[in-house]
Amino acid sequence: MAYDEVLAGRVKERLEPDGVVAKKMFGGITFLLNGNALANVYDEGLMVRVGPDGMDDALSRSGARPLVFRGKEQNGWVVLAEETLDDDVLDDWLKVAMEVTAELPPK
Repeated sequence: MAYDEVLAGRVKERLEPDGVVAKKMFGGITFLLNGNALANVYDEGLMVRVGPDGMDDALSRSGARPLVFRGKEQNGWVVLAEETLDDDVLDDWLKVAMEVTAELPPK
């Protein structure tokens, strides 16, 4: 399945001014800050980095579920239901992802 190009465009327009680079990978388009992935738009929607310490808060929000890859839950990442991503909600999630990813050492 292909990823939602409209959603990818919305994410890209918000993140590129902050120096985030978009790269096709992981079956979609991944957004990288200093070489670290902070978000990915793929066939299941938008996944964002929230960090291990942010999981409980993230999962308490509407439309968020844990990211499961190859049968294993990925700590620090959530998948968001696209129907919940109005502009304000998308901005909030991307702000969290930027803050968490900015704390990581560059790759």
